[in-house]
Amino acid sequence: MHPIVIDGDAPVLLVADHASNAVPRGIDLGVPASMLEEHVAVDIGTDALTRALAARLDAPAVLAGVSRLVVDLNREPEAPGAVPATSDGRVVPGNARLGDAERRARIAAFHAPYHDAIAELVERRRFRLIVSVHSFTPALATRPDEARPWPVGVLYNSDDRAAGVAIRDLRARGLRVGDNEPYSGRVLNYTMNRHAEARGIPYVNLEVKQDELAGPARIEDWAALLAEVIGETAAAV
Repeated sequence: MHPIVIDGDAPVLLVADHASNAVPRGIDLGVPASMLEEHVAVDIGTDALTRALAARLDAPAVLAGVSRLVVDLNREPEAPGAVPATSDGRVVPGNARLGDAERRARIAAFHAPYHDAIAELVERRRFRLIVSVHSFTPALATRPDEARPWPVGVLYNSDDRAAGVAIRDLRARGLRVGDNEPYSGRVLNYTMNRHAEARGIPYVNLEVKQDELAGPARIEDWAALLAEVIGETAAAV
């Protein structure tokens, strides 16, 4: 299950690290099938949202082809969380018992091709902006007392050029926006650190609350709004 690559002519690249809940044949995570429909396995709504954005913007996109429980593509390959033994309090038995050689093989099979696909596009094209599309759960099971009231968050690490524009434009539309929330891009930002910050390319992580993406109509509404914001951000940077 290689990454999904969508063609487009716009100078904006879309990436979706957690768009899939697919588990390749031969991998036994040891979890119930129902768990693959939850936020621990997939950023709910981001596959459809990223595809809708790509269509509206005529933008190329790279989407994950496997679940984040198989391999988390937004983690350093050597990080323990790249092949998570637990996620938001849920145990992944098949990962917990993986040996080092099996872990390296999984990284080579899924993590490397995804990032190679992004790198190939970045090396070949001159992008004005890279946009990483994510969604977040309204509440973590392990942190039920921490409110997540924002419908959308903007994440970034050191380079805040595009993030600042996106936050301003989203707020101008009357939205309550999480500024480096619900978690900080200074902590979890591997894909953008590697492909954007390291190359000096402006970027922004857009996080939409999952209940905002409940159904095709809501997804299209968000795609329309975010396409405008992305276009304005790309023009400004």
